[in-house]
Amino acid sequence: MRILLTTLNSKYIHVNLAIRLLYGLNKDKKGLEWKEFAIKEDTNEVASYCALYDVIAFSCYIWNITQTLTVARKIKAINPHAKILLGGPEVSYEYENVIALAEVDYIITGEGEIPFKEFLDNYPDVENVSNLVRKVEGRIQFKPKTVMFDLNNYKGFMPYFYDDPLTLHNKVLYVETSRGCPYKCEFCLASLDNNVRYLPIETTKENLLYLMQYGKVIKFLDRTFNIKKAFTIDVFKFILANHRPQNVFQFEITADIVHPDIIAYITDEVPKGIFRFEIGIQTVNQKANLEVSRKQNFDKTSSIIQLLQHKIEMHLDLIVGLPLDYFEDIKYSFEEVFKLFAPELQLGFLKFLKGTPVRDKYAQHNYIFDPEPPYQIIESRYLSKAELEQIVILENALEIYWNKKRTVHTLKYITENYSIFDFLAALGNAFAKVKDFHQYALKDVYDILYNFAGKSYPNDPLILQLIAVDYYLQAKIKPQVLYLQEIPLEDKRLLIESLKLNHHKFRFIIIAINFDFKMFEENNSIQPGHFNLIIQYNGTQKPKFIQVPELSKPDIKKYEFV
Repeated sequence: MRILLTTLNSKYIHVNLAIRLLYGLNKDKKGLEWKEFAIKEDTNEVASYCALYDVIAFSCYIWNITQTLTVARKIKAINPHAKILLGGPEVSYEYENVIALAEVDYIITGEGEIPFKEFLDNYPDVENVSNLVRKVEGRIQFKPKTVMFDLNNYKGFMPYFYDDPLTLHNKVLYVETSRGCPYKCEFCLASLDNNVRYLPIETTKENLLYLMQYGKVIKFLDRTFNIKKAFTIDVFKFILANHRPQNVFQFEITADIVHPDIIAYITDEVPKGIFRFEIGIQTVNQKANLEVSRKQNFDKTSSIIQLLQHKIEMHLDLIVGLPLDYFEDIKYSFEEVFKLFAPELQLGFLKFLKGTPVRDKYAQHNYIFDPEPPYQIIESRYLSKAELEQIVILENALEIYWNKKRTVHTLKYITENYSIFDFLAALGNAFAKVKDFHQYALKDVYDILYNFAGKSYPNDPLILQLIAVDYYLQAKIKPQVLYLQEIPLEDKRLLIESLKLNHHKFRFIIIAINFDFKMFEENNSIQPGHFNLIIQYNGTQKPKFIQVPELSKPDIKKYEFV
């Protein structure tokens, strides 16, 4: 019998830890193999490969369940005798409609290590397999059993041992050091398991050594990595003692419980750029937080972020659509969180995941949500469909202009002087009138912004100057001169000569601006003045700049590129 463990990842750079764990635990089972696909692959080709096996076991999530079921149908068309086994969070709850499908034979619910081994050891006699859903004479049969895999069984276990190590460098590699979450946020599946269990720490360190050697981006799956101060600092110390220059490590952190000892350790020991923290703020509205059984001190969260962001790259999350969160509440949360200027701000939309309390209680708040994955909110008692559509447009503008780092200086200026929420919402509407959010050229990004700002803020020329500066600073190669023209050619030549700039090795753009850009970049404040901003391009790296007083011939020792 041939059995295939497989999944459809959301992107080629992602990996699936679950099938690696299940394969490694059962590798001695004759006929067991594993292979990953991606959701963008041709489903006919995926099905043709899978149909060569007797049992195909899929790992299922909201991002791949639709494609997985499509592949399952095509497998059955090619090989009617093949059996389809599903597992994972997307099929562990409200599975009745899925198991009823002709293309699905079995579902394992919950934690998979024990049931999957029982399935392999007993197939085709699977009657007593723990937490297995199946059809018997057209009726659904399920024998629930409380099973909890002892994570100490992972002692000495390396889930990536069966990968070609040369393929790991360009992947996002996932590490699991614990399971469970101490919090009970009603929109999150992790809240259903409040028993936090840890894998053997020495094995975690051994695995990290391997991944640091062959990988680049290492992401920890722990829902709240910083629950235990000693554990957190121990792992940080181990990483710093053994990491390689290319390594980046990402952790999910609850900011308002970060222990002072962790803060001190990061401040004193952690080099800039090696750690990324993903922090779910979700909303600043305390009423909304309490309604979904969530506790958060935003003032403390904000202070921790500001305290550590010079060392740690922050990725912040907000959720649109929580109960008791009205449009104005969302606007307030967005503007307060945006002021933290995290490199990435994800504006997500409430999803009614199977098994979560927020899905069970949807009627209490007049929620309407998409019945198909990812089960996203459509409207509620607190947000109309039109308001949600407007926030979706804002989210697209946020992604294009802030998260992709195309107009960072412009949006920081807007935040300090106007409503960033209103600005991005209006900019998103302007963008949508002329371009598709998912199909545009880079020049479109700046053209649309420049035209929008010129019409909407005609009395603020600094916005247009900052747009030009952002445009010129985003290219590695000297770009087309747009938005703000260069100073006269003779003045440019004299300035290059007086500063002894190497015009043979580099290319330069020099523009006149009416504020101290260097001061603005350092502390986000505007100091009026007349300056020449000299931007230097070498063709391979981000451009550097120096700023000098307008039309002067300064002593070169006063200035340096940054």
